[in-house]
Amino acid sequence: MPIARRTILGALAGTAALGTVGSPSAGAAPAGAAASALARLLPRHHDQVTFRTVPRRNGHDAFRVSGTAGRITVEGTTPAVQLTGFHHYLRHVANAHVSWRGEQTALLPARLPAVGEPVAATANVAHRFVFNDTNDGYTGPYHDWDYWERELDVLALHGFNEVLVYAGADAVYHRTFIEHGYSDAEVRAWVPGPAHQPWWLMQNMASFGGPVTRELLDRRTALARKIVRRLRELGMTPVLPGYFGTVPPGYAERNKGARTIPQGGWCGFDRPDWLDPRTPHFATVARTFYQVQQELFGATTMYKMDLLHEGGSPGDVPVGAAAKAVEKALRTAHPDAVWAILGWQHNPRREIVDAVDRSRMLVLDGIPDRFPKITDREQDWGGTPYAFGTIWNFGGHTALGANAPEWVSLYERWRTKPGSALRGIAVMPEAADNDPAALALFSDLAWTSGPVDLRTWFGQWAVTRYGAADQGAARAWDALRRTAYGTGRADSWSEQADGLFGARPDLAVDHAASWSPRQLRYDAAEFEAALPALLSVAPPLRASSAYRADLVDVARQCVSNRGRLLLPRVKAAYDEGDRDRFGDLTRQWLDWMDLLEQIVATDDRHLLGRWLSAARAWGSSDAERDRLQADALTLLTVWGPRHAADAGKLHDYANREWAGLVGGLYRLRWQTYFTELETALDEDRAPHPVDWFALEDRWTHGPTETRTRPTGDIVRIARTVASRL
Repeated sequence: MPIARRTILGALAGTAALGTVGSPSAGAAPAGAAASALARLLPRHHDQVTFRTVPRRNGHDAFRVSGTAGRITVEGTTPAVQLTGFHHYLRHVANAHVSWRGEQTALLPARLPAVGEPVAATANVAHRFVFNDTNDGYTGPYHDWDYWERELDVLALHGFNEVLVYAGADAVYHRTFIEHGYSDAEVRAWVPGPAHQPWWLMQNMASFGGPVTRELLDRRTALARKIVRRLRELGMTPVLPGYFGTVPPGYAERNKGARTIPQGGWCGFDRPDWLDPRTPHFATVARTFYQVQQELFGATTMYKMDLLHEGGSPGDVPVGAAAKAVEKALRTAHPDAVWAILGWQHNPRREIVDAVDRSRMLVLDGIPDRFPKITDREQDWGGTPYAFGTIWNFGGHTALGANAPEWVSLYERWRTKPGSALRGIAVMPEAADNDPAALALFSDLAWTSGPVDLRTWFGQWAVTRYGAADQGAARAWDALRRTAYGTGRADSWSEQADGLFGARPDLAVDHAASWSPRQLRYDAAEFEAALPALLSVAPPLRASSAYRADLVDVARQCVSNRGRLLLPRVKAAYDEGDRDRFGDLTRQWLDWMDLLEQIVATDDRHLLGRWLSAARAWGSSDAERDRLQADALTLLTVWGPRHAADAGKLHDYANREWAGLVGGLYRLRWQTYFTELETALDEDRAPHPVDWFALEDRWTHGPTETRTRPTGDIVRIARTVASRL
């Protein structure tokens, strides 16, 4: 018989991770939550703002901002919506803002400016969802509460009300399966390291990067409790993972009468088994899962689950019957909950949406801006409510831009057509914190009456971003609008091309990650016009972190794009056997890489050292700190073991132009490659193949000394870049 749950919880968790977290009733968010957030964000001005809670307008969230100089009143339906309203006032009246990367608040006057005509808006959709399943891995698996506190404030400022929370799910699975025949050590060995846990929660893999310690589980549980508590205080919905059947190895052998279906492999990993949802064993495990989850984090109103994700096999289990059973387990635990499911590849299968209560399912459509063949989601999903979504970034690539014209065109047309099932937006880049303009634009869709005009929007963004109107800023953002933010879905891509400096070396390579565009999707020369324009911005507007972040991004992208122009010349010199020209061009290539390293070293968000030090900070022993660092670094390099990296094509999936990667692994690879090619030319022979995985794995697990603080002057370096273009 399973040990009593509370005995297990008391034995395995620290006191900070225990206790029941209640789910507040509608309208019960603590008074002052918006004011507390504003005190964190604008300590010099927060006492000039009064927040008031008002009822929803015809069932929709809404805000209204009014007031005289130094006396601003913000009315909104929840604390988060009040913050959304205040942020609209900041952006459109005070020429200030806060974003994922960079902010401009220093130019605000001592007294907040009068509103004039009230700033008001009503949300045109109920669901405003944020985060990809992969977010906890690619954005920062080892972020602490300081990060999350600000992140949640920023999401509230941008109008979101549903936030995916994967942190703490490891503790739920851990405690669930201890009640179902497994030892503490067995479950901890099954749980991957935090960097790889998202793919375990999607039933793609297990164990890699583990085992996790009980201390780590407790710390992650405590963090997750803070996250969900703050979301509830702000009136936002924590979206928690639901249970759909993932089990540790040997479940059927340990539990008489249980039936599991092998799931095969995923990109070189063995997938966990799937417990047949039609069986009593599934209902029992699901009941334990939801009870443990509620004891740790409280109940919520939305749960995220994806059956048979990315090639999962139903075996002989009817998919519709499985979906009904998964839904029944959810409804038994949480009768009024919404089942959120990802719209990705062939997911959700039509058999799923046909079997469940569609009115209580929300499809988070991740690909409407990617594939031109997608034209009718009502037909695709039988009228199931869905959120119009976007994935403008994969793996945390540093490439700048998005298919903005598709957003503004498709969203308004699909939302307003007769019989539309569009009920929300879903911002789901695989890594967050990477493109503030994309975040602001896409979130504005839900708060704008009528279609968004991109020329007008980017013109205002140039003013908001730096604090005042400026011709250089206007020219820069118009160039970016026409290039990196001007692409469409005709080529079946939603992200911009990654850089070749981060690719495994080859003279014909045209991408770094296996599933990335093979060429630039805009004109590089037209994009480059943004750099001198940014450098011409008036000096008083250059002091903000927003300006510096944009200068880093544009200078970095200009250099990154150079690789695509230079590599064909390198190849031609090699093919012609021109040793001198080849040597000159490869030196140019490495010089551009050195300049790229200098650019990204100026920005703390582009430092590999911060990523690694954050991982090490979660360890409680030297051995655990080393293991967590390897977990975090592997994700960015080889991703997994050799078979996953090579045959599974996962190597460099999360490539990014960061200081420590560009000047470390990436430069080592290209220097190694060019040296071998030079030797081959000198000896008149074919080049010897390089075992790239072996080199990468040695570097990943070897001593890594990388800076954790920015260095250098981005304005000076950007001028150097501009002079060389």
